Amino acid sequence: MISSVGWMVVAILFGSVPVDFDTDIVPILTKSGCNSGACHGAAAGRGGFHLSLLGGDPTADHDSIVNALEGRRINLTKPELSILLQKPTGQLDHGGDTVLDSDDEGAAKLIAWISAGAPVGGKRKLTGFQVLPKSRLVEAIGDTVPVKALAEFDHGPPEDVTRWTVFTVGDASAIELDPNSLVAKVNRPGQHVVVARFLDRVVPIQLLLPLGSQVVDLSREPKGNFVDEEIQKTLSVLRLPASQPVNDLGFLRRVTVDLTGRLPTRKEVEDFLADNDSGKRERLVEALLHSDAYVDIWTHRLANLLRVRPLPNESEIAGVYHGWLREQVRTGAGLDDVALALLTAEGDSHEVGPANFARTTADARGQAELVSQVFMGVRMQCANCHNHPLDRWTQDDYHGLAAIFARLDRGRIVKLGSRGAVTNLRTGEPAIPRIPGTGYLDEDVDGRREMAHWLIAKDNPYFAKAMVNRLWKAMFGRGLIEPTDDMRETNLATHPELLSRLADDFIASGFELRHTLRLLATSIAYGRSGVTCHENEADDRFYSHAYRRPLEPEVLADALADVTGVYDQYGGLPLGTRAIKLVDPLTPSVSLDVLGRCTRQASCEAAESSVGLPTKLHQLNGALINRKITDPKGRLHVMLDNGQNSESILSELYLTALGRRPTDLETQFWKQQIGTSEQSEIAAYFEDILWSLLSCSEFAMNH
Repeated sequence: MISSVGWMVVAILFGSVPVDFDTDIVPILTKSGCNSGACHGAAAGRGGFHLSLLGGDPTADHDSIVNALEGRRINLTKPELSILLQKPTGQLDHGGDTVLDSDDEGAAKLIAWISAGAPVGGKRKLTGFQVLPKSRLVEAIGDTVPVKALAEFDHGPPEDVTRWTVFTVGDASAIELDPNSLVAKVNRPGQHVVVARFLDRVVPIQLLLPLGSQVVDLSREPKGNFVDEEIQKTLSVLRLPASQPVNDLGFLRRVTVDLTGRLPTRKEVEDFLADNDSGKRERLVEALLHSDAYVDIWTHRLANLLRVRPLPNESEIAGVYHGWLREQVRTGAGLDDVALALLTAEGDSHEVGPANFARTTADARGQAELVSQVFMGVRMQCANCHNHPLDRWTQDDYHGLAAIFARLDRGRIVKLGSRGAVTNLRTGEPAIPRIPGTGYLDEDVDGRREMAHWLIAKDNPYFAKAMVNRLWKAMFGRGLIEPTDDMRETNLATHPELLSRLADDFIASGFELRHTLRLLATSIAYGRSGVTCHENEADDRFYSHAYRRPLEPEVLADALADVTGVYDQYGGLPLGTRAIKLVDPLTPSVSLDVLGRCTRQASCEAAESSVGLPTKLHQLNGALINRKITDPKGRLHVMLDNGQNSESILSELYLTALGRRPTDLETQFWKQQIGTSEQSEIAAYFEDILWSLLSCSEFAMNH
């Protein structure tokens, strides 16, 4: 009697479509976990058996299975006795789990393939892959959603490949996926992702459960521009009410810090309060965007992104590079023109600022990783040793991009040489220059220029989105995609339509920095209060309210100096030089080291954004703040020596540190403390007051 698996084998062998190794057998190995990084897909394989990670190289896998060990892994005479089948089904001990049922379709396909002579694959190609549903809104905790996967090949109708698709949940506490029924159960409100992988295709499924319990009507909410249309659309779906607008002083401090990296002065606070014009916020934004301080902070932020720094024995190049970058910010050059210049510049790097971009890394592979991270917002380094497990990038993409920069001479005189190559680790041969995910280039052309023009083209899917995503984070505290340098299809944007509209608008503006910053700063969403209500207090990414974010180290250092009137000496630079204007990120400074500045040796985007314990301890009881408070030439002691009354000093400290006057309760408390003290203790009490202001989160955070 023929077993059930035997009948399946017969049906497969005599079916209309023969078993194909690349598109039938590899998915079985992937689904079973055989080619995962924890098993035979590890860099060195496992137990002498090596497969490409997640089936990224079917040709090599076929050779490893069929030809290695003199073909002992398969038995062409008795396929059911093949080691390839007996070990994963548990019939032979192999140090791993039983990952394949000997009576199911997977085993039958393996037997049928071996019975047919274990032929090589490539008889058909995967042309499309989709999952159902792409997105689903559920109503209550515990609701379930069945998932399904369909594959399209160059021959035959679409096939249901749900059985051979690997589904992975982004947060196992939020989504529970039954491996047998392939039904996803939603256990927590929010926006959640299930990632589906079949062969080299990786596709997300978005599951949404409203955070609020009541329907929210935002139809009467004001809208500043299309940013608010998209934000409010998502808030309505998630049933999140919007917080009220922030008051004038809160807006003044927030937007001044974001657009200029400075705290508003006492005069700016008082003038803004006295202005009763309804358009004063828009006029403020415009004034900030055309200030010198705007040029300072955005030069600093772009310098962090581009890792502008001196090289050993060539300190002058940082100044040339920084100066060129500052001029681009000042004149409003389009970021497309900036990218083009950086990618194609040649000449003496001591004179040609953008030529230093080519010297940021030591070799072609480092350049490829830098270019993809900065200009595409993607982490392509994962594709160096194997195809990217969560993205579309292949080893050919990675090494092909590196090959574009292989002929580049990175000496003082940057130029394109006649020779240079990188090895494609997959083939062991010189890599062919390739624009990632697009196509190969002729080897006699300057691939840098081809890459640059592809990158800044209006239909490019990466550059504009990567740039506006970073601008959004600078203004709102988190990117629409986080991390900002990890943009991929499986790392969904919280507001995908908004990201697309921002990118389109950015392109239409000529890739102009001020244009997009103006758009964001004048939106209602940006101007919301950070005060939450019960219904939106759990929201940490949909912008129903403003989020607190720490001041950048250099901005915080400058703020401490401005409030106390005591400035740090940075190396041999003049006293009073602002931290955000430092060209060399390694300029000696204990304060900046304590605050956790980025040295630009690696990506500043990957740097830890939260305040660490050492920094907190220094803020609480270290010289970072204490020496500035007690300095006899500082703001506080000058006011005391000039005989200013206590109420005036208190108001001055609050206005300069927090951008507001003390509340009645705060005033009453401090007056009570000061009023009961001896005259000799007044200075000490005010030092305590100033310390408390500089140590509180309201000062160290933008909100």
